[in-house]
Amino acid sequence: MKNLFAAGKLLLLDMAATLLFLVLYLLTHNVTLSVVLGMALGIAQIGWQIARRRPIDTMQWMSLFLVLGAGTVTLLTNDPRFVMIKPSVIYVIVGVVMLKRGWMNRYLPPVALELVPDVAIIVGYAWSGLMFVSAALNVIVALNVDVATWSVVMSIYGIVSKAAMFFIGYAFMRTIAVSRRRRAAARESDAAMMPG
Repeated sequence: MKNLFAAGKLLLLDMAATLLFLVLYLLTHNVTLSVVLGMALGIAQIGWQIARRRPIDTMQWMSLFLVLGAGTVTLLTNDPRFVMIKPSVIYVIVGVVMLKRGWMNRYLPPVALELVPDVAIIVGYAWSGLMFVSAALNVIVALNVDVATWSVVMSIYGIVSKAAMFFIGYAFMRTIAVSRRRRAAARESDAAMMPG
């Protein structure tokens, strides 16, 4: 669970520039100010890592590239949709990473790895599917509604869909793990009763 929250924190940091853009745009309705400050935050995040002599991973560089690229196109066109589509690119990349068989294993306790490693693979693929659906939905919403509506729809969808997937995946794995543990205990009990 701790690892899952750490991963969520990293994703939130990668999305910080987009979130800053969104908040500023909703408060000021000024595309230029919102984009420039979002781009500045993206650059500052990388600068902070460099100043602290911390390694900068691929996702951070990719996020900066997307912030600068989408921000530049938004400034040139005065169209905030380019920044609004950035989360879709991240969703697709995360979805592709989640297609790796067993990616969830590092987030599971030892008992789950023992009882339901096969189920965890299925749940991992379901998470990947959710990322691809989220990417497509974000593009559709970003291209068809204003920034305020997009922010409400995608914020609610993002929270609800990820929470639902987490709880459904957890319940699914736990139910099967409990069932397998009971069957194993029953087999052990039967074997102990058999005359030797």
